[in-house]
Amino acid sequence: MTEKTADERYQAGLDMVDKVYGAGYSAMMTPTKGMPFVDEIVNHVFGEIWSRPGLSIRDRRLLVIGATAMLGRDDLIETQVKGGILNGEFTDEQLDEIPLLMLFYAGAGNTTATFKGIQAARANAKAAAKA
Repeated sequence: MTEKTADERYQAGLDMVDKVYGAGYSAMMTPTKGMPFVDEIVNHVFGEIWSRPGLSIRDRRLLVIGATAMLGRDDLIETQVKGGILNGEFTDEQLDEIPLLMLFYAGAGNTTATFKGIQAARANAKAAAKA
């Protein structure tokens, strides 16, 4: 088996970004190629970690949502949920369950942000469906 080139590894990471967040999402990373922070995210986080066979994209996304709920970052929750909706990973009922469960693990303030992010992703998906 031959080792991938740096460009092939980077492209594999970009391909995974699009699988996780939706087609074309990786385009925002292209102008910043060569910046150490972006290269580490593309090559390592998406090219290696998200690409591992042990968990599905949905499983990894749920773990990220749980960890992000602890940070109280509605913007990051919105990004993850939007990707999940685009990939058909969640039903409305499942999305309703996330903040209910997280309320007891992340606290009311952080879960309010989680709820806000989920609602924003839902609204975004509904608007995109109408367009």
